[in-house]
Amino acid sequence: MSADKPYRATVIIVSDRAFSGERADRSAPVICEKLTATAFKVEQVRIVPDDCEPIRLALKAAVEGGSDLVLTSGGTGLSPRDVTPEATRTVIERDAPGIAEAIRAYSMTITKRAMLSRGIAGITGRSLIINLPGSPKAVGESLDAIVGELEHAMLMLAGGDH
Repeated sequence: MSADKPYRATVIIVSDRAFSGERADRSAPVICEKLTATAFKVEQVRIVPDDCEPIRLALKAAVEGGSDLVLTSGGTGLSPRDVTPEATRTVIERDAPGIAEAIRAYSMTITKRAMLSRGIAGITGRSLIINLPGSPKAVGESLDAIVGELEHAMLMLAGGDH
């Protein structure tokens, strides 16, 4: 951790095609760019397939590795392979539903299809985990909805006053 970027972030891309090398991931660069202007330093980007166990293991590793913020991208839709919220539920200790609600509410002003996102958010220890959609456009819009409040969330997780 550096003084100018006091919070550590991990990005987990959930995509069978990116994991197999069939397609390059385009969401992680958007996430990294959005976080650059904040108090977060992206320390790791991982790509995992659309399966509960690899997602769960990646989330646990990020939390155990000391990440303050863990952002997933992908696997939040309605297809049978979209299991990121289910995997995330096995790791989080406390829900933070307002974050996912804010993302969907903001995104609904752009496209009604945002209602189809099943992303969740929650806390494990002192780590905040947030599921984001898989498309680069939707990832950017989702972060626009919440990025301004993430530093305050970190202060609260550390026991700070509201």
